Amino acid sequence: MAVLVDAAREIARLKLEAALPRRWSHVQAVAAKARQVCGAVPPEDRDVLVASAWLHDVGYSPGLVDTGFHSLDGARWLRRESVDERIAAFVAHHSCAWLEAEERGLGHVLADEFPREESPVTDALCFSDMTTGPDGQDFDVNDRLAEIRSRYGPDHLVTRFITRAEPEIVASVRRTQGRLAGFVAQPM
Repeated sequence: MAVLVDAAREIARLKLEAALPRRWSHVQAVAAKARQVCGAVPPEDRDVLVASAWLHDVGYSPGLVDTGFHSLDGARWLRRESVDERIAAFVAHHSCAWLEAEERGLGHVLADEFPREESPVTDALCFSDMTTGPDGQDFDVNDRLAEIRSRYGPDHLVTRFITRAEPEIVASVRRTQGRLAGFVAQPM
């Protein structure tokens, strides 16, 4: 399955590196973090997690923008490109995107087109994204949420979404941290 991860990395690079270098820095760091937290997901899902991390923001690529909602635009494009359907769904719903879809009047569209999975992979992808800043820096989840609010301002749709999503985002991060704590090697 390493081919899956390599293909995802190359897709993300081609779509983001030149067009959106800051977004590319974020995506690289999110994917690196996803690799670091693989112990929080079952072994058979680890490549899916890392591939989804590489692709989670591909919908920001200027050539892919359709609705202006990057999660949906990216997932639709991935589906057209015959990328694994489960990965497309993770991209569609990453980091509580269904709540942003509702803010945009696209909640029913997203739900109809892509199933939402609630799993350790969902949580680990959210953890990886929501503890990584726009330039790839590490953040505590609460600092990351504050950074997003500050960047968009108090009246922006994204700020409304983040405020609504905060309890679930924090819970996803905490569940991943708890799963990782359960995988810590015990002394003999």
